[in-house]
Amino acid sequence: MRDFDLNLVRTFVLLYETRSVTATAESLHVTQPTISYSLQKLRRRFSDELFRRTGGGLVPTTTARALYEPLHSALSGIETAVSGAWSFSPSTARAAFTLCLSDLGEISLLPRLMAALPSRAPGVTLTVRPLDVDGAADQLGRGEIDAFIASPLISSQRVARVPLFSEGYLGMVAQDHPRLGASVDFDALAAERHVTVFGPTGHDGPRRALEAHGLLDRVVLEVTRFAALPYLVQDGELVAMVPRLVAERFAAQHRVRLFELPLEVEPAQVSVYTRHTHARSPAQHWLVTFMREVLS
Repeated sequence: MRDFDLNLVRTFVLLYETRSVTATAESLHVTQPTISYSLQKLRRRFSDELFRRTGGGLVPTTTARALYEPLHSALSGIETAVSGAWSFSPSTARAAFTLCLSDLGEISLLPRLMAALPSRAPGVTLTVRPLDVDGAADQLGRGEIDAFIASPLISSQRVARVPLFSEGYLGMVAQDHPRLGASVDFDALAAERHVTVFGPTGHDGPRRALEAHGLLDRVVLEVTRFAALPYLVQDGELVAMVPRLVAERFAAQHRVRLFELPLEVEPAQVSVYTRHTHARSPAQHWLVTFMREVLS
Protein backbone atom coordinates (compact mmCIF):
# COMPACT_ATOMS: atom_id res chain seq x y z
CA MET A 1 0.00 0.00 0.00
CA ARG A 2 2.99 2.30 0.40
CA ASP A 3 3.03 3.21 -3.27
CA PHE A 4 -0.74 3.17 -3.85
CA ASP A 5 -2.74 6.40 -3.90
CA LEU A 6 -6.10 5.81 -2.20
CA ASN A 7 -7.65 8.48 -4.41
CA LEU A 8 -7.33 5.94 -7.21
CA VAL A 9 -9.94 3.77 -5.46
CA ARG A 10 -12.62 6.43 -5.93
CA THR A 11 -11.55 6.94 -9.54
CA PHE A 12 -11.76 3.21 -10.23
CA VAL A 13 -15.19 2.84 -8.59
CA LEU A 14 -16.63 5.78 -10.53
CA LEU A 15 -15.13 4.56 -13.80
CA TYR A 16 -16.77 1.20 -13.16
CA GLU A 17 -20.16 2.77 -12.31
CA THR A 18 -20.25 5.41 -15.05
CA ARG A 19 -18.27 3.53 -17.75
CA SER A 20 -17.10 6.96 -18.86
CA VAL A 21 -13.93 9.03 -18.39
CA THR A 22 -15.95 12.20 -19.04
CA ALA A 23 -18.61 11.41 -16.44
CA THR A 24 -15.99 10.43 -13.86
CA ALA A 25 -14.09 13.66 -14.45
CA GLU A 26 -17.29 15.69 -14.05
CA SER A 27 -18.22 13.86 -10.85
CA LEU A 28 -14.80 14.49 -9.30
CA HIS A 29 -14.50 18.04 -10.71
CA VAL A 30 -11.21 17.30 -12.45
CA THR A 31 -10.11 17.25 -16.08
CA GLN A 32 -10.43 14.26 -18.39
CA PRO A 33 -6.61 13.99 -18.78
CA THR A 34 -6.40 13.68 -14.98
CA ILE A 35 -8.75 10.68 -15.05
CA SER A 36 -6.89 9.16 -18.01
CA TYR A 37 -3.61 9.50 -16.11
CA SER A 38 -5.16 7.89 -13.03
CA LEU A 39 -6.44 5.02 -15.18
CA GLN A 40 -2.91 4.47 -16.51
CA LYS A 41 -1.62 4.25 -12.92
CA LEU A 42 -4.39 1.75 -12.05
CA ARG A 43 -3.49 -0.37 -15.07
CA ARG A 44 0.17 -0.46 -14.05
CA ARG A 45 -0.72 -1.24 -10.44
CA PHE A 46 -2.93 -4.21 -11.33
CA SER A 47 -1.07 -5.27 -14.49
CA ASP A 48 -4.34 -5.30 -16.41
CA GLU A 49 -6.15 -3.13 -18.95
CA LEU A 50 -9.14 -2.93 -16.52
CA PHE A 51 -11.41 -1.13 -19.05
CA ARG A 52 -11.65 -1.54 -22.81
CA ARG A 53 -12.97 1.31 -24.92
CA THR A 54 -15.99 0.55 -27.12
CA GLY A 55 -18.56 2.63 -28.96
CA GLY A 56 -20.89 2.30 -25.99
CA GLY A 57 -18.34 3.35 -23.37
CA LEU A 58 -15.83 1.56 -21.16
CA VAL A 59 -16.25 -2.19 -20.68
CA PRO A 60 -14.63 -3.68 -17.54
CA THR A 61 -12.32 -6.65 -17.86
CA THR A 62 -12.56 -9.78 -15.73
CA THR A 63 -9.97 -8.31 -13.34
CA ALA A 64 -11.95 -5.07 -13.01
CA ARG A 65 -15.16 -6.98 -12.26
CA ALA A 66 -13.33 -8.92 -9.55
CA LEU A 67 -11.89 -5.72 -8.05
CA TYR A 68 -15.11 -3.68 -8.00
CA GLU A 69 -16.92 -5.24 -5.03
CA PRO A 70 -13.99 -5.23 -2.57
CA LEU A 71 -12.88 -1.74 -3.59
CA HIS A 72 -16.44 -0.44 -3.49
CA SER A 73 -16.89 -1.89 0.01
CA ALA A 74 -13.55 -0.48 1.17
CA LEU A 75 -14.43 2.98 -0.16
CA SER A 76 -17.84 2.86 1.53
CA GLY A 77 -16.16 1.94 4.82
CA ILE A 78 -13.71 4.82 4.54
CA GLU A 79 -16.51 7.27 3.72
CA THR A 80 -18.54 6.05 6.69
CA ALA A 81 -15.59 6.56 9.02
CA VAL A 82 -14.77 9.99 7.61
CA SER A 83 -18.40 11.13 7.75
CA GLY A 84 -18.17 10.99 11.53
CA ALA A 85 -15.84 13.96 11.34
CA TRP A 86 -17.49 15.65 8.39
CA SER A 87 -21.21 14.99 8.33
CA PHE A 88 -24.44 16.78 7.59
CA SER A 89 -26.78 17.37 10.51
CA PRO A 90 -30.17 18.37 9.05
CA SER A 91 -31.55 19.64 12.36
CA THR A 92 -28.84 22.31 12.67
CA ALA A 93 -27.34 22.75 9.20
CA ARG A 94 -27.98 25.76 7.02
CA ALA A 95 -27.83 24.67 3.41
CA ALA A 96 -29.33 25.48 0.01
CA PHE A 97 -30.12 22.90 -2.66
CA THR A 98 -31.14 23.35 -6.29
CA LEU A 99 -33.57 20.89 -7.91
CA CYS A 100 -35.03 20.56 -11.38
CA LEU A 101 -38.73 19.59 -11.55
CA SER A 102 -41.36 19.38 -14.25
CA ASP A 103 -44.63 21.25 -13.85
CA LEU A 104 -46.12 18.01 -12.49
CA GLY A 105 -43.34 17.80 -9.94
CA GLU A 106 -43.97 21.35 -8.79
CA ILE A 107 -47.70 20.67 -8.43
CA SER A 108 -47.72 17.25 -6.79
CA LEU A 109 -44.27 16.57 -5.27
CA LEU A 110 -42.81 19.92 -4.21
CA PRO A 111 -45.62 20.62 -1.68
CA ARG A 112 -44.83 17.33 0.06
CA LEU A 113 -41.14 18.17 0.27
CA MET A 114 -41.83 21.63 1.62
CA ALA A 115 -44.29 20.31 4.20
CA ALA A 116 -41.65 17.92 5.57
CA LEU A 117 -38.68 20.33 5.56
CA PRO A 118 -39.48 22.48 8.64
CA SER A 119 -39.54 19.52 11.03
CA ARG A 120 -36.59 17.67 9.48
CA ALA A 121 -34.26 20.42 8.30
CA PRO A 122 -35.42 23.91 9.32
CA GLY A 123 -32.26 25.56 7.97
CA VAL A 124 -32.51 24.07 4.48
CA THR A 125 -33.81 26.09 1.52
CA LEU A 126 -34.66 24.91 -1.99
CA THR A 127 -34.38 26.53 -5.40
CA VAL A 128 -36.41 24.91 -8.18
CA ARG A 129 -35.59 25.26 -11.86
CA PRO A 130 -37.59 23.97 -14.86
CA LEU A 131 -36.68 20.44 -15.86
CA ASP A 132 -34.75 20.09 -19.10
CA VAL A 133 -34.37 16.33 -19.43
CA ASP A 134 -31.80 16.60 -22.23
CA GLY A 135 -29.58 19.00 -20.29
CA ALA A 136 -30.13 17.90 -16.68
CA ALA A 137 -27.22 15.44 -16.63
CA ASP A 138 -24.88 18.22 -17.81
CA GLN A 139 -26.23 20.51 -15.08
CA LEU A 140 -25.46 17.82 -12.49
CA GLY A 141 -21.96 17.35 -13.86
CA ARG A 142 -21.26 21.08 -13.72
CA GLY A 143 -22.55 21.28 -10.15
CA GLU A 144 -25.38 23.65 -11.11
CA ILE A 145 -28.05 21.41 -9.54
CA ASP A 146 -28.05 18.78 -6.81
CA ALA A 147 -30.77 16.49 -8.20
CA PHE A 148 -33.71 16.29 -10.57
CA ILE A 149 -36.91 14.25 -10.66
CA ALA A 150 -38.08 12.77 -13.94
CA SER A 151 -40.32 10.04 -15.27
CA PRO A 152 -38.37 9.08 -18.41
CA LEU A 153 -35.96 6.26 -17.63
CA ILE A 154 -32.62 7.95 -18.23
CA SER A 155 -29.88 5.47 -18.99
CA SER A 156 -27.00 7.96 -18.95
CA GLN A 157 -23.96 6.59 -17.15
CA ARG A 158 -23.31 10.11 -15.88
CA VAL A 159 -26.12 10.01 -13.32
CA ALA A 160 -27.38 7.64 -10.63
CA ARG A 161 -31.09 6.74 -10.56
CA VAL A 162 -33.02 6.36 -7.30
CA PRO A 163 -36.53 4.98 -8.01
CA LEU A 164 -39.41 6.67 -6.16
CA PHE A 165 -42.72 5.23 -7.35
CA SER A 166 -44.74 3.94 -10.28
CA GLU A 167 -47.71 6.11 -11.26
CA GLY A 168 -50.80 5.15 -13.26
CA TYR A 169 -53.34 7.35 -15.03
CA LEU A 170 -56.97 8.43 -14.78
CA GLY A 171 -59.30 9.94 -17.36
CA MET A 172 -60.40 13.54 -16.79
CA VAL A 173 -63.38 15.40 -18.27
CA ALA A 174 -65.53 18.40 -17.37
CA GLN A 175 -67.96 17.83 -14.50
CA ASP A 176 -70.90 18.42 -16.85
CA HIS A 177 -69.56 16.46 -19.84
CA PRO A 178 -72.67 15.66 -21.92
CA ARG A 179 -71.80 12.06 -22.85
CA LEU A 180 -69.28 10.52 -20.46
CA GLY A 181 -70.57 9.44 -17.07
CA ALA A 182 -68.94 7.88 -14.01
CA SER A 183 -68.18 4.68 -15.94
CA VAL A 184 -66.64 4.95 -19.41
CA ASP A 185 -66.21 2.05 -21.83
CA PHE A 186 -63.71 1.87 -24.66
CA ASP A 187 -66.16 2.71 -27.46
CA ALA A 188 -67.32 5.83 -25.62
CA LEU A 189 -63.73 6.92 -25.01
CA ALA A 190 -62.79 6.28 -28.64
CA ALA A 191 -65.62 8.49 -29.88
CA GLU A 192 -64.41 11.57 -27.97
CA ARG A 193 -61.87 14.29 -28.85
CA HIS A 194 -58.65 14.09 -26.83
CA VAL A 195 -55.97 16.46 -25.55
CA THR A 196 -52.52 15.04 -24.79
CA VAL A 197 -49.23 16.27 -23.37
CA PHE A 198 -46.23 15.87 -25.63
CA GLY A 199 -42.76 16.94 -24.59
CA PRO A 200 -39.39 15.92 -23.17
CA THR A 201 -40.52 15.51 -19.54
CA GLY A 202 -41.93 12.01 -20.00
CA HIS A 203 -45.42 10.71 -19.22
CA ASP A 204 -45.91 9.66 -22.85
CA GLY A 205 -47.83 6.51 -21.83
CA PRO A 206 -51.27 7.99 -22.69
CA ARG A 207 -50.21 9.00 -26.17
CA ARG A 208 -48.67 5.59 -26.81
CA ALA A 209 -51.87 3.91 -25.57
CA LEU A 210 -53.98 5.96 -27.98
CA GLU A 211 -51.58 5.12 -30.80
CA ALA A 212 -51.70 1.40 -29.95
CA HIS A 213 -55.50 1.48 -30.29
CA GLY A 214 -55.47 3.49 -33.52
CA LEU A 215 -56.88 6.60 -31.83
CA LEU A 216 -54.24 9.22 -32.58
CA ASP A 217 -56.62 10.80 -35.06
CA ARG A 218 -58.88 11.58 -32.08
CA VAL A 219 -56.19 13.86 -30.61
CA VAL A 220 -57.21 17.41 -31.54
CA LEU A 221 -54.80 19.26 -29.23
CA GLU A 222 -51.29 18.68 -27.95
CA VAL A 223 -49.78 20.84 -25.20
CA THR A 224 -46.43 20.82 -23.42
CA ARG A 225 -47.53 21.09 -19.77
CA PHE A 226 -49.95 19.05 -17.66
CA ALA A 227 -50.81 22.17 -15.66
CA ALA A 228 -52.83 23.43 -18.65
CA LEU A 229 -55.11 20.38 -18.82
CA PRO A 230 -57.79 21.23 -16.21
CA TYR A 231 -58.35 24.65 -17.81
CA LEU A 232 -58.70 23.07 -21.24
CA VAL A 233 -61.02 20.33 -20.02
CA GLN A 234 -63.35 22.03 -17.53
CA ASP A 235 -65.11 24.35 -19.99
CA GLY A 236 -65.46 21.97 -22.95
CA GLU A 237 -65.80 18.37 -24.05
CA LEU A 238 -62.14 17.30 -24.36
CA VAL A 239 -60.84 14.16 -22.66
CA ALA A 240 -57.42 14.02 -20.99
CA MET A 241 -55.40 11.22 -19.40
CA VAL A 242 -53.64 12.49 -16.29
CA PRO A 243 -51.21 10.91 -13.78
CA ARG A 244 -53.24 9.74 -10.80
CA LEU A 245 -51.45 11.80 -8.15
CA VAL A 246 -51.92 15.15 -9.84
CA ALA A 247 -55.38 14.23 -11.19
CA GLU A 248 -56.72 14.15 -7.65
CA ARG A 249 -55.35 17.66 -7.05
CA PHE A 250 -56.94 18.88 -10.28
CA ALA A 251 -60.30 17.42 -9.26
CA ALA A 252 -60.15 19.19 -5.88
CA GLN A 253 -59.45 22.58 -7.45
CA HIS A 254 -61.23 22.60 -10.81
CA ARG A 255 -64.59 21.71 -12.34
CA VAL A 256 -63.42 18.34 -13.59
CA ARG A 257 -64.38 14.73 -12.95
CA LEU A 258 -62.13 11.65 -12.95
CA PHE A 259 -62.81 8.12 -14.17
CA GLU A 260 -60.96 4.83 -14.52
CA LEU A 261 -59.62 4.32 -18.02
CA PRO A 262 -61.01 1.42 -20.10
CA LEU A 263 -57.64 0.79 -21.75
CA GLU A 264 -54.23 -0.12 -20.40
CA VAL A 265 -51.71 2.70 -20.07
CA GLU A 266 -48.09 1.96 -19.17
CA PRO A 267 -47.33 3.48 -15.73
CA ALA A 268 -44.71 6.18 -15.42
CA GLN A 269 -41.57 5.33 -13.43
CA VAL A 270 -40.74 8.41 -11.36
CA SER A 271 -37.16 8.64 -10.07
CA VAL A 272 -34.63 10.98 -8.49
CA TYR A 273 -31.49 11.42 -10.56
CA THR A 274 -28.32 12.62 -8.87
CA ARG A 275 -24.57 12.12 -8.75
CA HIS A 276 -23.15 8.66 -8.22
CA THR A 277 -22.82 7.63 -4.58
CA HIS A 278 -19.09 8.30 -4.27
CA ALA A 279 -19.34 11.73 -5.87
CA ARG A 280 -22.01 13.12 -3.53
CA SER A 281 -21.27 15.37 -0.59
CA PRO A 282 -22.72 14.44 2.82
CA ALA A 283 -25.37 17.14 2.28
CA GLN A 284 -26.34 15.63 -1.09
CA HIS A 285 -26.52 12.17 0.48
CA TRP A 286 -28.99 13.55 3.00
CA LEU A 287 -31.02 15.29 0.28
CA VAL A 288 -31.46 12.10 -1.76
CA THR A 289 -32.44 10.11 1.33
CA PHE A 290 -34.90 12.82 2.37
CA MET A 291 -36.54 12.92 -1.06
CA ARG A 292 -36.80 9.14 -1.22
CA GLU A 293 -38.36 8.88 2.25
CA VAL A 294 -40.89 11.67 1.66
CA LEU A 295 -41.89 10.85 -1.91
CA SER A 296 -41.65 7.07 -2.23
